Amino acid sequence: MFNFSSIPAVTKNLLILNILFYLATLVLAGKGIDLISLLGAHYVNSPLFQPFQIVTYFFMHSKDFFHILFNMLMLVMFGAHLERIWGPKRFFIFYVSAAIGAFALYNIIGVYQIMELKSLLTNKGYDITLLNTDIIQKDFSNILLKNSNDESIITSYILKCNTPMVGASGAVFGIMAAFAYLFPNTELMLLFPPIPIKAKYLISVYFLFELYSSFTSHQGDNVAHLAHVGGAIVGFILVIIWNKNKSTFY
Repeated sequence: MFNFSSIPAVTKNLLILNILFYLATLVLAGKGIDLISLLGAHYVNSPLFQPFQIVTYFFMHSKDFFHILFNMLMLVMFGAHLERIWGPKRFFIFYVSAAIGAFALYNIIGVYQIMELKSLLTNKGYDITLLNTDIIQKDFSNILLKNSNDESIITSYILKCNTPMVGASGAVFGIMAAFAYLFPNTELMLLFPPIPIKAKYLISVYFLFELYSSFTSHQGDNVAHLAHVGGAIVGFILVIIWNKNKSTFY
C-alpha cells in the first residue's frame, strides 16, 4: 500500500512542486495565461528564452495528464530509493544536474537549426528583427511573404522559437540510468506483458529507443527525446564517478 509519509524529503518535495506547477498550469490556462510558454525551456537563441527557464522547465508538464503521471511514478519508484542511499543533498544535486544536462543536450541541435533558419531568412532579405517576441507568440502573417516560397522557412523558424521543452523527464531518465547501474539485476514487473525483467535490460532498451527517436522524425511526435538522452548520460556519468571506489551491485 502506498504510504506518502514514507517518501524521503527531497523526492516528496519534488513531487509536490511538480503537482502544484501542473495544477497552476491548468488553472491559469483557463484565465488565458500560458504558463508553459513562460516557464518552459525555449532554445537559448530564441527571443522567448529567459535564464530562469533552465530551472523552471523541469517543474512544468504538458496538459496531458499521463506526462506528469509517468514522470512522478518514476520519480517516486526509483528516486526515493536513490535518496535513501545517497542522502538528500547528493540526490538533489544529482536530480538538478541531470535536468540541466537534459537541457544542454536538447539545445545542441535546436540552437543550430534556429541559426540556420535565421541565416536563410537574412540571405533572402528579411529583417530578422521584425520577428520579435509578440510576432512569434501571436500573429506573423503581416511579415510573412516577400516570396510565398519562404513561408515554410518562416513558419519553421517561429515554431522552433515558440515551442518550449517541459517536464521532469530528463532528470527522471538520469535517475533511471543510475538505478540501472547500481541495481542492474533488480527485477521490474512490466504492466504489458506482465513479466519480470531486470533493470539493466529494461532501462537500457528504453534508453536506446530514446536515442533512436532523437534522430528520427515522426509526425505528431512532440517528445524531447534528446533531453531524455542528455539526462540519462549525465546521470550515468555522475553515478559512475560517485561509485568508482565501490563494487557493490544488486
